[in-house]
Amino acid sequence: MSANRQVLLKSRPDGIPQAAHFEIVETKLRDLRDGEILVRNQYLSVEPAMRGWVSAVANYAQPVGLGEVMRSFATGEVVASKHAGFAVGDKVTGSFGWQDYAIVTAADITRKVTETDIPLSASLGIMGLNGITAYFGFLETCAPKPGDCVVVSTAAGSVGSAVGQIAKLMGCRTIGISGGPQKVQLCLDEFGYDVALDYRAQTDLRAALANACPRGVDCYFDNTSGPISDAVYANLAAGARITICGTASVASWDPPPLGARVERMILVKRARMSGFLAFDYMHRKEEALTRLAGWIRAGHLRWREDISDGIESAPGAIAELYRGENLGKRLIRLHA
Repeated sequence: MSANRQVLLKSRPDGIPQAAHFEIVETKLRDLRDGEILVRNQYLSVEPAMRGWVSAVANYAQPVGLGEVMRSFATGEVVASKHAGFAVGDKVTGSFGWQDYAIVTAADITRKVTETDIPLSASLGIMGLNGITAYFGFLETCAPKPGDCVVVSTAAGSVGSAVGQIAKLMGCRTIGISGGPQKVQLCLDEFGYDVALDYRAQTDLRAALANACPRGVDCYFDNTSGPISDAVYANLAAGARITICGTASVASWDPPPLGARVERMILVKRARMSGFLAFDYMHRKEEALTRLAGWIRAGHLRWREDISDGIESAPGAIAELYRGENLGKRLIRLHA
């Protein structure tokens, strides 16, 4: 069998994982057992959630163990199969890890990728977990209504950009918050936000939001927590709905950082705040993917990808993501 390069978790990070916390090793693939499938990975995903997956403290998933292949979503092609439901040549996506090849069972495969008119790489972004997160996190948890003022943090990111576009499709006014002039311009030119604010350049983000949304914020899709969210909470409209999707601005929650308390704002505005995990909606993924694909084909949904080549680029990819160096969904391409 072929050699397999794997990225292993070498040491446990305190905060955001760096390249030094990983190592690349080469192993030999074993023969398949009954019911197993061999996938040759073509693209590996880099997610903000990976910071939590390597933490010593479990959150919604058990931590990746030291010496284990780094957990990740990937997409690729079946090159050998001892499972009747999967044939050589099938394109599949699932939890395959940071490695060239993955020996998996059907339980590890999220779905077969059948959209031949949409790039395979999109199955890890707009047609994958990011798109599903945007779809259900916004439509179900924020429950938008036409005319709502919707604010999205990390608005140029793979989830945020989709949320902003879906909000426009729902007839909402959209305010995107991002960092740096290039990302702000992406929000306006590619993702159709009505207003885009550069939180790094604003001397008073709270006042800028009040000016952009004078009747208050009806829906807030929160990917950051921290000072950005503090400014949004100060501008909530009565009956606001808030989706907590990520906490990217906080490097460590032990001990918890000091910040504004939201209880009074939630009380006075009779607002609703809800945490969101896409995994709770995976039984409905086909509903989201069908609708997302339809919007893509109609030209209503755009996305960007930031692709690095070679497994050697994987160890430092999470840190680069948290430094905001990517413009679009961060992917690692192994095989074309």
